[in-house]
Amino acid sequence: MIYLFLAVLCSSSIALIFKFSESNNLNRYVVTSANYFTASGVALFLLLKQGIKFFDFNQSDFSSSFIQVIFKGEGLFSSQSSQQWATIIGLVAGIFFFTSFIYYQKSVRENGASLAGTFGKLGILIPMLFAIIIWQEYPEDLQWIGILLAITSIILVNFPFKRDWRQALRLNLIFLFLYGGIAEFSNKIFQKYALVDYKVLFLFWVFFSAFLISSFYSFKKVGRLPKKSELLTGFAVGIPNLFSSFFLISALSYLKTAVVFPIFSAGSIVLITAAGYLFFGEKLERKEWASILMTVVALILINI
Repeated sequence: MIYLFLAVLCSSSIALIFKFSESNNLNRYVVTSANYFTASGVALFLLLKQGIKFFDFNQSDFSSSFIQVIFKGEGLFSSQSSQQWATIIGLVAGIFFFTSFIYYQKSVRENGASLAGTFGKLGILIPMLFAIIIWQEYPEDLQWIGILLAITSIILVNFPFKRDWRQALRLNLIFLFLYGGIAEFSNKIFQKYALVDYKVLFLFWVFFSAFLISSFYSFKKVGRLPKKSELLTGFAVGIPNLFSSFFLISALSYLKTAVVFPIFSAGSIVLITAAGYLFFGEKLERKEWASILMTVVALILINI
């Protein structure tokens, strides 16, 4: 149970560190770059410790395995092909991880840590949708109810009860939901076809790719040397960013999936909301409280 508690703590701390970052007007591109530099550095250390090779590639073996595994659905990639799959998917996934982190920070600034954390967790709907379309993995009855509740919560937050719809629409939250969901789906794509032993290799390429992209934007948009506070904040985010996944995987080794995911998702939202209220004085409208409550219930139902 300690692993699950640590996963919730790491996941929640990301949103709260972003709240500190945005409250102090730190440059989000520099913070993001430092975050991914730290995460990829820790992943590299774990890779070297495990003795996993980076470029043990065989093109012909991968090509034949690709047709067999992806199109025919026959088993998983071999050890060598799993390395290639981890590299390819990881490099592409880095784009969506970077984008979702930028919108995470924007959402924290404009909508508060509570709503940003809530919509970040709602991204689980995207992998579910693709799983239905690609693999015909249809949800159970309770999960359908959870999906409908989740969609309703998104509409509730963006519905213009007394304002013009263009002012009420919170695009940053919607983009966070979409890009975060696609980033989550990349995890599913890797785990569906590759050996789980190469999870750290996959995470390294995800974070390294995101680091390269964020570094490019940092040099292009900032036009100055990074501040010490920006680097330290990014380093502080990078560690829980990596270990939230690490502890979650560890928790799944000891507890049932039906226990882990509801507690992880709902627990993170509750902790972020409570900390946002206590430490940052965030005040939410009634419809926003209702949306958070609906999301917590929805995530529990979806993950049962």
